[in-house]
Amino acid sequence: MTNPSALSGTTSTGLAPNIAGTLAYVLGPITGVIFLVLERENRFVRFHAAQSIVTGVLMIALSIGLSIVSTMLAFVPILGWLAAILLSFVIGFGSLALWLVLMWRAFQGDEWELPVAGALARRLAPARVAS
Repeated sequence: MTNPSALSGTTSTGLAPNIAGTLAYVLGPITGVIFLVLERENRFVRFHAAQSIVTGVLMIALSIGLSIVSTMLAFVPILGWLAAILLSFVIGFGSLALWLVLMWRAFQGDEWELPVAGALARRLAPARVAS
């Protein structure tokens, strides 16, 4: 859903909301935490920062799981190796595509909510009142 306030005004970081929302995804959980801590008022930026954190942590967990599965598949000659390589490429390119789409949607002013990560992000980053 497009958020009209995401394309106008400023945030407590001094950036336009759509720029801050996009930058929250750049380094995954790292920039997500930075923007979640720095942004006090803008619900749009806080949502994207929280979704960046949740998505990044889930991707790290998926990567660890993929490493374990790839290690087990490495014991199966040829077919296991090919399956591990194919699985790595699919997960890697899928993650890259998701990262780019999330940044693009934030830049466009959309609060695009991922099925699992979005719901967790909404609970992680309720809008705060500036103190």
